[in-house]
Formats: sequence, structure tokens, C-alpha cells
Amino acid sequence: MKFVDEATIEVIAGKGGNGVASFRREKFIPFGGPDGGDGGRGGSVFAVADRNINTLIDYRYARLHRAQNGEQGSGSDRYGAGGSDITLRMPVGTMVYDADTNELLFDLATHGQKVVLAAGGNGGLGNLHFKSSTNRAPRQFTQGRPGEQRKLRLELKVLADVGLLGMPNAGKSTLIRKLSNARPKVADYPFTTLHPNLGVVRTDDERGFVIADIPGLIEGASEGAGLGHQFLRHLSRTRLLLHLVDVAPMDPTVDPIHEARAIVEELRRYDPALYEKPRWLVLNKIDMVDDPQGLKEAFCLEFGWDGPVFCISALAGEGTRELAWAVQNWLDEQRQAEQGFDDDPRFDAAPAAESAPGRRPARRAPDGGGTAPSSPDAAPDGDADDGDGGD
Repeated sequence: MKFVDEATIEVIAGKGGNGVASFRREKFIPFGGPDGGDGGRGGSVFAVADRNINTLIDYRYARLHRAQNGEQGSGSDRYGAGGSDITLRMPVGTMVYDADTNELLFDLATHGQKVVLAAGGNGGLGNLHFKSSTNRAPRQFTQGRPGEQRKLRLELKVLADVGLLGMPNAGKSTLIRKLSNARPKVADYPFTTLHPNLGVVRTDDERGFVIADIPGLIEGASEGAGLGHQFLRHLSRTRLLLHLVDVAPMDPTVDPIHEARAIVEELRRYDPALYEKPRWLVLNKIDMVDDPQGLKEAFCLEFGWDGPVFCISALAGEGTRELAWAVQNWLDEQRQAEQGFDDDPRFDAAPAAESAPGRRPARRAPDGGGTAPSSPDAAPDGDADDGDGGD
């Protein structure tokens, strides 16, 4: 299926039905009075996040979505039927913008989240509502209100914990194939990956994380070179970026350090907030060099890198499990820090009366009269049995 992460649609909610002016006309019932019913409510347009959908391709071609109008009221106190609502299913991670003002309206970040894109208009009132002691034959009624109409821009940002960043052919797709069951296309030419790929990395039976692979960047992407910056938005929701560098390029004229600096500069030009995200350096294809440790030290020194660095071979699997475990532990620490557990008052220190040495206070005897002597096994007043099941 073709991957589409942007679409523009127009949603039109249904108009409310008009009220009606009607009077009761029956044999032998003069002056039957007003009996005009209200108009029905117009249908609304909803959007719901569905984890079983991963692209916006359905909205690339179906751009107009119109809900049903409400029916008009009628005599004999009959109300008009309400218009049918329509529900648009969108992938989790869809952001809904107003196409005219560019204002963010909704962020469908969780499965099953439901929002109202356009609310239907209310139905009009029949003349039944206008009768009074001084107006016994009202001829007033109101028109139904029009429904909301919006032009919306949909933008999909995939939900992932970790994002892969690097030049084309740096080994991003190979790494995600090695760590997860995702099977992106792998070939020996650049720009093999044309759309983001997601993979679930399982470190054990109960822990795991989602990793995202986006098409590679090249120098000048901010000016439109290569595939440009259009896929960098998918990294904005990630917690951690893994910057993959090919330390053994096929072209001997390619300088890995220059390419690494170009990626960092393109990241800074695109979004300063994305540039400030936690980022780890991953040196790939380490199995093709003679001295991996020496290369690692020399690369970090010239690149000016003092953060976490890992040496791996995505193809051979060397160092990939250690990288996955390190990422998992870091993510667990971040989640625990965000939760910020407070101390439970139930586990505070015991009261001084209970912790002080010596005898406990006397308690009442089981028959309710007098007091019974305290003993080390005696329970406090709140724990004493008050029925016939005493000592």
C-alpha cells in the first residue's frame, strides 16, 4: 500500500431541520391549538484514531465528507428525524489542522480517541413552543441552524520511541531488520527507503520499544535536495535519536565525519527542538575496519562528540543486542522519571506510641467490662474483635 502522510479534506456537517407551524384539526375539537414539531438535528462529522490504519491514502482521493441533514418537523407534534453522523477512521498519530489558519485542532495520539470535526446544526422549533396564555394560536417557528463547515489539513506523524537518522545507505533499514520483524527494502543504492518504516523491538517478554526508520538525508536537504525534509516530522514524537554513520563507505572519497556533520546541520535547520533531542552516535559497518576501538576514539575526537557512542555491524548483528538493551534501559529510566511516584502515606514511619519500647496501652476485655492487661501479642483497640470470637 502506498504511504501517504498528508491530505487535505473538507467536512460539512448536516443542517438542522426547520420547525413547522401547524394546528390540530379534528372533528368536534374546535381550537385544537398548535401542534407543530421541531426539526431534526443535523448529522455531525467525527474522527476516530484506529491503530489498524497506517496511512492517509483514503483521504487523498475522497476529499469531501458531508453528513446528512435533519428532517423538517411536521404536525401532530411529530419531530423530524436527526441526520446520520459519519465517522472518519484515521491512523494513530494524525494531527488535524485548520487549513485556513494553520491552527492545530486535534492530535489523535491514542487508539480509540474520538473528536468532532464538524458539529451538526440544531433543529428549528415548531410553533408548539410559542403557545402561551396570551398567544394561543402562535404562527411562529424557527429555521434549523446550518452545520459547521471546515477545510482541514491532515498530517501523520508516526508514534515511535526511537528514530533512526543518517545518510542514505548508512544501514538504517538493515538495523531495523536485525532488531525487529520489520522488513523494509534493502539494496546497494541510495534512497532505497522511500517512506517511514516502524518496527517493534522486543528485549524480553514484557519489555520493548518502537523504532522508526525514515528515508536518508543528504547535504542540502533544506533546499530540497534528495527527498528533502518532508519525512523529518516523523521523528518529532520520538524520545531518542540514533545517528547512524557509515564508517566504511563504498566510495573512498566520502568522508564519514563530513557526512555526520552535514546530518546534524540539516537537523538544526529543520527544527531546533528536534536538534535538541537526546541523540546517540552509532558507528555502523565496524566489521569492515581493522581497529574498531581506535577508529571510534579518533572519530569522536575529530567529530567533537562526548555523548554515548556504540560500534555495531547491522549486517552481522555485532553489537546490536547491546545497543537495544542500552536503549531499553534508557527509555525505562525516562518513563520512571516522568511518572514521578510520590511517597505513599500508608507506608510512613510507625507512630511513636507503637515504636516506643515497653508495654502497650491496656485494652478492653472481650465482655466489655473493665480492662484487660496488655501483652506482647495483644492487638490495638482498632484490631480487637468485638464479636463472640474473642481470645
